[in-house]
Amino acid sequence: MILSVSRRTDIPAFYSDWFYNRLKEGFFYSRNPMNSKQISNISLSPELIDCIVFWSKNPSPMLDRLKEVDKLYGAKYYFQFTLNPYEKDLEAYLPPKKQIIETFKNLSNKIGPERVVWRYDPIILTDKYDVNYHRNAFKELLKELAPYTKRCVVSFVDLYAKTTRNMREINFIEFTDEKMRELAREISNQAAIYNLPVESCAEIIDLSAQGIQHTHCIDANLIKDIVKAATGCDMDLDNKKDKDKSQRQECGCIASRDMGAYNTCLHGCKYCYANWDPDEVRKNFQQCDKNSPLLFGTVQQNEKVTTIDKKLANSRIKEANLFDR
Repeated sequence: MILSVSRRTDIPAFYSDWFYNRLKEGFFYSRNPMNSKQISNISLSPELIDCIVFWSKNPSPMLDRLKEVDKLYGAKYYFQFTLNPYEKDLEAYLPPKKQIIETFKNLSNKIGPERVVWRYDPIILTDKYDVNYHRNAFKELLKELAPYTKRCVVSFVDLYAKTTRNMREINFIEFTDEKMRELAREISNQAAIYNLPVESCAEIIDLSAQGIQHTHCIDANLIKDIVKAATGCDMDLDNKKDKDKSQRQECGCIASRDMGAYNTCLHGCKYCYANWDPDEVRKNFQQCDKNSPLLFGTVQQNEKVTTIDKKLANSRIKEANLFDR
């Protein structure tokens, strides 16, 4: 099983104590996002977890305890580290960029650049963040990060109803294919100077002529390489055969089990699809008990907890992630 930590929220930034307690206990509870009364009890046994994919914009709270992950799973994990050039108008509660850049470097020094994927994602156009802004901002970030990663992933913002509503106040400009290709070419050419591959995530548009190939965030080839390096063992994974069919068609990720919950991330990013009610986010965060199997809240009498048997875990992964992305 591939464990995703997490598409739905930034567990490394805000819930690292809860995460490490879950490792100690060996399981966690996950609510069905469309039926909160249905709760799954999911094992975190090292026998079951093939690889962990962390997603974060600020994993600094968990870095000093990575040895706890290593002890259980070895080096079978990697980070999707999002580092964008936006200011507080789009990313309200992130630490200063210099601090995040240092965290990126520290993480890379701890686990190796091949296990830290830089996400420049999503790319947003406004009257302030225009193509020229991105051209210059990407160049500056590239100088800092290129020695500390082996791949860069980009995507262009998707217009979900809630993200469109949240970005009304910032004079959002919709991308044309021409603008996408123009910026993609600039990014690719700059990254080529550092021999850093740039890949696109969940994009319909073909950017191969601009030097950017489609990739997968939860990628079978990367996972196989990481597991091989950590254990010496080969894995039978394939991006087409094992594609997570519950994700949208343009998403090429393989199936995974997500550990997070919606409306729980405190970064306050205007473009986020996983958080749409700031009041709900604050309430849910306050209900987090680091000793609870649930990320927030408690199991009520009318709620059913179903244990996911190891033999069934892989066949039920797709059901669990139906509403991600």
